[in-house]
Amino acid sequence: MSYSNFTLESVVTKFELEKTESIGLFSEIEPITPSDYLTAGLAKKVPLAAAIGTEKARSELIVADILVELCEKFDYRISFFSGIDFNVDFENDLTGVCDFLISLSPGQLFLEEPVIALVEAKNTDMKLGFGQCVAEMIAAQRFNQEKGNDIPCVYGATTTGVDWQFLKLEEKNLQIDIAIYPIQQSDKILGILSGMVNQSA
Repeated sequence: MSYSNFTLESVVTKFELEKTESIGLFSEIEPITPSDYLTAGLAKKVPLAAAIGTEKARSELIVADILVELCEKFDYRISFFSGIDFNVDFENDLTGVCDFLISLSPGQLFLEEPVIALVEAKNTDMKLGFGQCVAEMIAAQRFNQEKGNDIPCVYGATTTGVDWQFLKLEEKNLQIDIAIYPIQQSDKILGILSGMVNQSA
């Protein structure tokens, strides 16, 4: 079993999480104006990714650009990784490949703690990514603890590239923001992602 085998129900049950759902969990976070480069890029790439219609296209053409912009906003004091193995706990099925990982470490040659956020890309239905994303967030908690860097919160996102939803995990308390942020609000998406970095730093 791996991250991709978890549903939201199964991961909440297995790891005995307290789940709450709310609208606008991240609504107070200030938007961040995207660069002209990102704005122009999204104007070209979003329709292209939608036309191609695959998870890979959405990841490469939209999600990666958002995360590169995030790194630039923090002068590359943070790092992100795409499509890497994140095998943390084989006994509890916390293994597999993560779409995107964000770390507070600037090192880009290999993953260092603390992992603060995970982004799970889906082709159409974001809810299908909740279980996998939460399992990866639990793995990040354990990875950080094992490395002696036990930050209070780990964050997550599920996205089709076009739409984004965000999650927060503090110990066993899982909060899911059921608000959907469309890519047209890239300033808000960048603001939320930046807020995750700032709250973890």
